[in-house]
Amino acid sequence: MRKPPSPAHGGSSAGAAGRRRRRRSRPPRQRTVDLDRYRSVIPGWADFLEAASRPEPTVFRVRTGRASPSAVRARLEDQGYRLRPLDGMAAFFQVEEGPRPVSFTLEHWAGLLYVQQASTGVAAPALAPEPGERVLDLCAAPGGKTTHAADLMEDSGTLVAADVSEGRIRGLLGNVYRLGHPNIMVVSADGRDVPEEARFDRVLVDAPCSGEGTLRRRGGQPPDQSRRFVDYVTRVQEALLRKAIRITRPGGTILYVTCTFAPEENEAVVSRVLQDAPVALEPLSLTVPHAPGLHRFGDLRFDPRLEGAARIYPHHLDSGGLFLARLRKLDDGTPSDVGAWGPVPPVFPDDGMAPREAEALVAQGLDSLQGHFDVDPSTFHGLSWLARGGRLWLHGLTEWPVAGWTPTEEWRVVSTGFRAMEFDTQGRPRPTNDVLQWLGGRVRARRVELDDTQLLHLLKGEPLPWDDPLEGLQALFHRGVVAGRGVPTPDGLRSEVSKAQARDLRAILERQGAPTAPPSDD
Repeated sequence: MRKPPSPAHGGSSAGAAGRRRRRRSRPPRQRTVDLDRYRSVIPGWADFLEAASRPEPTVFRVRTGRASPSAVRARLEDQGYRLRPLDGMAAFFQVEEGPRPVSFTLEHWAGLLYVQQASTGVAAPALAPEPGERVLDLCAAPGGKTTHAADLMEDSGTLVAADVSEGRIRGLLGNVYRLGHPNIMVVSADGRDVPEEARFDRVLVDAPCSGEGTLRRRGGQPPDQSRRFVDYVTRVQEALLRKAIRITRPGGTILYVTCTFAPEENEAVVSRVLQDAPVALEPLSLTVPHAPGLHRFGDLRFDPRLEGAARIYPHHLDSGGLFLARLRKLDDGTPSDVGAWGPVPPVFPDDGMAPREAEALVAQGLDSLQGHFDVDPSTFHGLSWLARGGRLWLHGLTEWPVAGWTPTEEWRVVSTGFRAMEFDTQGRPRPTNDVLQWLGGRVRARRVELDDTQLLHLLKGEPLPWDDPLEGLQALFHRGVVAGRGVPTPDGLRSEVSKAQARDLRAILERQGAPTAPPSDD
């Protein structure tokens, strides 16, 4: 599997010292980013420089499949936040004032919102995925654009999210599970190695790049990149875009996105592809301020149609930089992908479990959710179950391409929807925290309402005395959201929230203030 060069991670102190010696012995890296070279192409140059020098405001997107923007806004304003809806960007708010970072709230922890740059929030609407479609994100982590697309799809259809980095995939999974998207299938793969047997309606290429558009995170200074890196990354970008074109059905949409200003990584890449690939550029009509794409830059000349692309600069949305180009796949006479897509089976391929055994587990799981927690059966309409590794996964995929993909070592399915049901050593079903949090208020029985003090007590790992008799697993509710699973013991009620989640939620409840670098999602 091919991976882009990245800084070394981990290793022994001796290895680190050796790397430091090698770095000192190398000649200084050539700085390839000179912002002044963009002076002639960026409209409002003074505004650009002024915006680039300021810290970027916090913006978040409401997870509309789980809460309404008005409801989330009201919850946060009750806590002292002052929010401003972003013009032309549905469900996006800018935090103008607040008691602490919005990522340090119960609403963020519970998956009701996603902290996301305003500029990156333009991409998913430009891709314009619709419910029931087949969508692919070739470079998905950490999941901002992926989960935004899933929201626009109303969690219906199939969204395949691929990424090459195992570390970044863990972050992607955390966001998918926290936000509760059942129609996302996460795949570990270099986007260039994704199988080509199945065609997609829409493909997003959020390509790796030199990252000049993130300069506000560095005090207005774009990252230094060597000429070698830029030469490498442009080859990767073009390969990813050509891959996306090959696996898009005729009439389908490809959206090419980077967070850099460099024409060499933007218009030049798309222009080369337009010369010989079966695509046409579709002019973008965005609902936010932006500049057109370039047809020339210095001595470089690009396809004139690229004026229909879009460039977003920091002063447009008081955010980062973004380049977008949307392509329409033409009919190139490629063979049909009939048979490449099929229903998701009840048991993951090669898992070894018999279908009848999986059906029995599903029946047990549904009985637990419907009988024990009084969840209305209609809640699971349009959803399915997948048995894998002795667990049940709940998903909303209408179909998947796995059956038609040629088995290789270059890709593997990591998750399908989210883990919903585990089974203890006696075979009894145990709904996961993920599914209970996703169900939320649809859990109508075995609800334990907790105040701050009670929940903090549980999150510290201590049993909470409870006067009323409790039978079996409980859903721990706090301020209208499910914190997780609880279990009665002879010593009292105990929390079964995971250690990591408990640590984060405990910090929020203790009002310890903002961490030095508050967490963000994108």
